[in-house]
Amino acid sequence: MTIAPSIQIRWRLAQLASHLVVALIALVVIGGATRVMEAGLACPDWPLCFGSFFPGRQMNLQVFLEWFHRLDAFFVGLLLILQLAIGLNWRAELPRWLLLTYSFLVFLVICQGILGALTVSRLLLSDVVTAHLALALVLVAVMSGLTQHLLTPKNQLIAPLWWRLMGFGSLSLVLFQSLLGGRMASTWAAQLCLSNADTCQLLDLHRFFAIFAASCILMFVLTSFFAGGWTRDQWPFLLSVALLVAIQVLLGQLSIRFSLSQPLLTVGHQLIAALLVALLAAMCFRKPTTSTLLVSDQIGESLLEHCHG
Repeated sequence: MTIAPSIQIRWRLAQLASHLVVALIALVVIGGATRVMEAGLACPDWPLCFGSFFPGRQMNLQVFLEWFHRLDAFFVGLLLILQLAIGLNWRAELPRWLLLTYSFLVFLVICQGILGALTVSRLLLSDVVTAHLALALVLVAVMSGLTQHLLTPKNQLIAPLWWRLMGFGSLSLVLFQSLLGGRMASTWAAQLCLSNADTCQLLDLHRFFAIFAASCILMFVLTSFFAGGWTRDQWPFLLSVALLVAIQVLLGQLSIRFSLSQPLLTVGHQLIAALLVALLAAMCFRKPTTSTLLVSDQIGESLLEHCHG
């Protein structure tokens, strides 16, 4: 059976997008580790580190984290530019909105680079650090949703309205909760509260909103199971979301119990947040199938969908 060129291109772009999702999640986690280890200013200059691409003489754990974070960001930027170049080369076979999305993603990564430079020049100013995290999570969400969309045949039905509303609502809550956490971390509000019982408003808000966000996400999961049909068939996604929420709550509680003294707990907390963003974004773009999926029908079974679950 001859495969249409447009289908082959969508498949290749979906492969690239799925790898970008993984790279972006890694970027968020490495950024979290850099902050936890107080390595945000380990490289005093930007974009080089101690005036060179590889600071061998000054290398230690903190310098390595900051240097590797920048290296990962550099490769993510190159891949996004490559993605745009491929789209432009095959623009006759691709929809106009896809090229606009690729251009928007390149614009976002340029803004992210500027924010990265400002975090150094402004000495980790809280507003800049929070914006840097926000843009990173937006990139994760957009790339994850785009991957799911590229894997979906054109003749698919539209998901139920309640699914889309609850999905995007859950995604928005996780993004907002992550920004609260980033703001709390960049201002050291949690440490100040736990050590001096001072300025606890932000930590209390983070705790309260975590309960609200977790409840809404679990309501989405339960509604999907009780609705039956196609939504119940999404059980790998739904159970994965429920599991991630449970792990996230546990990591948050343990982090507070140990007074944020365990870096692995804090980094794990940020990892789960990034995974939740990616998974919920993928779910928002899920559609009921009217035939076999693009990859299994035209090219062969793929593991790309499972990377979101």
